[in-house]
Amino acid sequence: MAGAKRRLAASTATALRQHLAAAMVSDVLGALAQASAIARTIVVTCEPSVAAQARAQGAIVLEDAAEAGQSAAAAIGIARALAEGFERVLCVPGDCPALEPAELDRLLGPVSERGPEAAGSPRAEVLIVPDRHGTGTNGLLLTPPDVITPSFGPGSCERHRALARAAGAALRLEHPPSLVLDVDTGEDLAALRARLAGTDATAPRTRSVLGQPERRPILSISTTG
Repeated sequence: MAGAKRRLAASTATALRQHLAAAMVSDVLGALAQASAIARTIVVTCEPSVAAQARAQGAIVLEDAAEAGQSAAAAIGIARALAEGFERVLCVPGDCPALEPAELDRLLGPVSERGPEAAGSPRAEVLIVPDRHGTGTNGLLLTPPDVITPSFGPGSCERHRALARAAGAALRLEHPPSLVLDVDTGEDLAALRARLAGTDATAPRTRSVLGQPERRPILSISTTG
């Protein structure tokens, strides 16, 4: 993960970024494995270490050979989900380590638990979980999996809303606290630290990495005379 989380470079040393990226993915995989509403996890990655962790959790691992970005990786996973016969998919990134299985189960729960607006027979639906800024997308629940083509990146929340409307699909926005927080910048990392300080039930590996002192590079100058 040599290039992991480049946007954190201004506030976080390289070694810590790499350890943090690996820890966050591990915690996300752990939360997905514990969520009873998730039947199977598909991980699309080009990182051998992530692939190994995912297989250990029982996930299907697909190679992201092109490394063409999150949207392209999601499309690879969705194609496999359709081939496996799944009726809906939840796309989540690997940098939401505070993710709580109970919140996932509520998000994905039976229609009766999601309110009267969701009642009736199953229909095409796009459920968006925005990031904490309200502009990006941290979760995308698609029913059926190909109801729209994901378009992640800056401003993706509004793009996904427009795509859902164009597809004639029902549209919902949800804000589960543990999924709205991803880590791209130093401010995001500070927000994550604050959230993890309030509970000890989530993100054990990320918490461990953040609890370690950060060692900055030291230039040693010796003189003689």
